[in-house]
Amino acid sequence: MVIKKPVVITTSKKKTETSDFIFTKDQVRLTGNQLFDSFREKAWKIYQDTAIPTTREEAWRRTDIRGLKLNQNQLLDSKQNFEFSDIPANLLEPIADGDHGGQIVLYGPNNQVRLDEDLKKKGVVFCDLLTAEKDYPELLSKTIGKIVKPEEGKFSALTGAMAQNGVFLYVPKNVNIDTPVHSLIWGAGIDNAQISHIVVHLEENASATFVLEFASNTVEKGQSLVANNIEIYVGPQANFRFVELQSLGRHVWNFTHERVQVDRDGRLDWIFGAIGGHLTKNFAELDLIAPGAVGKMSGFYFTDKDQHLDYDSQQNHLAPNTISDLLFKGALVDESRSVWQGMIYVAPGADKTDGYQANRNLLLSKQARADSIPGLEILANDVRCTHGATVGKVDAEQVFYLMARGIARQEAEKLIVEGFFDPIMQRIPFEGVKHRFQKAISEKMGSFIG
Repeated sequence: MVIKKPVVITTSKKKTETSDFIFTKDQVRLTGNQLFDSFREKAWKIYQDTAIPTTREEAWRRTDIRGLKLNQNQLLDSKQNFEFSDIPANLLEPIADGDHGGQIVLYGPNNQVRLDEDLKKKGVVFCDLLTAEKDYPELLSKTIGKIVKPEEGKFSALTGAMAQNGVFLYVPKNVNIDTPVHSLIWGAGIDNAQISHIVVHLEENASATFVLEFASNTVEKGQSLVANNIEIYVGPQANFRFVELQSLGRHVWNFTHERVQVDRDGRLDWIFGAIGGHLTKNFAELDLIAPGAVGKMSGFYFTDKDQHLDYDSQQNHLAPNTISDLLFKGALVDESRSVWQGMIYVAPGADKTDGYQANRNLLLSKQARADSIPGLEILANDVRCTHGATVGKVDAEQVFYLMARGIARQEAEKLIVEGFFDPIMQRIPFEGVKHRFQKAISEKMGSFIG
């Protein structure tokens, strides 16, 4: 039986307005490799032909980006001076017991790369994108541009064409990486565009844990553009744990297209955490492409002030006997807003599918708003798919119960919020990551007056 992937119908119109970013074709980074250069030239053409998305498009109906100053964002200048000492030390600390098996830090045009020697001897590649293009073109070409395609939108095309750097992780067949590898993409300066491409490829029966962080300080006045494509392939019987953390500054407009493909009997554990940025629009897709594939997606977000966070998730069951499990939880303070749009798609013939998705939101102020929109599209018969969404406030009876036992109101409310997030915390395997989230909860709760 031939299982067809769902046809994605986009409503993005051809570009007719003059309003656009000020990037030019001569900024497209060509390498001399025909495959990479052809991909980037194609992405540039699609980028030119696609208009900036508006609220007239369904995927963007609840996220208005007219406040983004298109004519001010320039690519980072390779001559600019960046000091790694500016990066907070806690972001470089191990998030599990022991040290990282490898670490990459990208800051503007600079990078620091480290990989344990024993992993190198096993054939593991963990490097920045520019090094991968030069030293490992055959390995990189297995995945780049094939999972997230330029046709998917203005920002996927922009990243495909203009990515200045990124991260490449390759794990050979039957190789197990016991200690996590970690990468940090740091910094987002005023009127700068930081564009990154992340590529991961696990061969058959490989396993790895990868922690990817996007972070920056907050600059009080001005804007910054961050755009990313993340492409991940998990091979047959491979096991991949992916932890993705976002703590960008409040001046950052952040756009990401990411997709993970899981092959036969492969397993994925994908953990999101988002606490930063001014506006975030994230397209996150899970493709289960062969029987036995399993994918779990767990999301945590906490917004305050005027933050806007929009996650568009898709669980695509493209083969029979596949399992997906999504749980996203968020809390909102002040006038912040979240949007979650989820879809479980079951392709024709994808029988014995088991799909689950849930989004839970806790509103901690009257002005906060959460839009939660689950969805199912089932084109097979013998399946089990469920979804749910809730938006609510702190339960006054719970607060009263705790206060009646001598706990102050603020502490009682904090305990309730921590309890709300506990199911997500239980899914996180690393104490270091849990500590980051718990610290964020405490800091954000400082804005909350019950």
